[in-house]
Amino acid sequence: MTVQATAATGGRPDWVRLMPGVFVLLWSTGFIGAKYGLPYAEPLTFLLVRLALVAAVLGVVALVTRAPWPKTWAEAGRIALAGLLVHGVYLSGVFCAIAKGMPAGVTSLIVGLQPLLTAALSGPLLGERVTARQWGGLLLGLAGVALVVSEKISFDSANLMGMGLAGAALLGITLGTLYQKRHGTAMDLRSGAAIQYAVTAAVLAVLAPMFETMQVQWTGEFVFALLWLSFVLSVGAIFLLFALIRRGAAARVASLFYLVPPVTAVIAWAMFDERLGALALVGMAMAVAGVAMVNRAR
Repeated sequence: MTVQATAATGGRPDWVRLMPGVFVLLWSTGFIGAKYGLPYAEPLTFLLVRLALVAAVLGVVALVTRAPWPKTWAEAGRIALAGLLVHGVYLSGVFCAIAKGMPAGVTSLIVGLQPLLTAALSGPLLGERVTARQWGGLLLGLAGVALVVSEKISFDSANLMGMGLAGAALLGITLGTLYQKRHGTAMDLRSGAAIQYAVTAAVLAVLAPMFETMQVQWTGEFVFALLWLSFVLSVGAIFLLFALIRRGAAARVASLFYLVPPVTAVIAWAMFDERLGALALVGMAMAVAGVAMVNRAR
């Protein structure tokens, strides 16, 4: 790239400008990868294999690179608890919801309301002020989700279970984020993530045999989904997220998550023929607009 071309892009090379878009695309494929691999393994079993693999790899990376580890058991416990909420409750909720038949696009939209729920809870839990505009965005986003869900979900027991699981996933990632923010645990990404994945895998190793057969069909599709979710999502997308933040893009990174539901819906339509009608598309636009209102009001 020439000096003139670099100057024309604000002093940043093209690959840096592409990083946000690549992150959104990778994060959106997490819901698709779950649906792609779940026909060959039950959700908790799938997650157990995935997280154990990632924990082992990151543990080796942390040791080889001499990453710092928590200095006290209390610090390690806080890291582990945040991991259980974010990885355990969130991922288990997403995987189980999709396994119950929830469309990947609808699941991503429900859990994509995490910034809205965080705004609602940050006042009572963190003492932060929530503005009138933020509350307006919260209500607009919830109305949008209601439109999407009303068109795609019938109120039988299976769909209600899927909605409940997606709601649990939303609650898990929200409380996990708030917990980590409140306690301000400055963990090293390599060692901290290894702890979080290992502890979550240990819990799943207890729960999976209680509720599932633990059978895995090691097909090419399952192996591809496993490797994609393990390394592209659990390692690649997370490291890309931190790279964006280190480059001073933290404010913009928050808004990137709001683009995940529509991108997931497009991919789900292309791969699985998941279709959203006019009412659902309007609802999705309302949800994205509502979250944007919350973000811009801060």
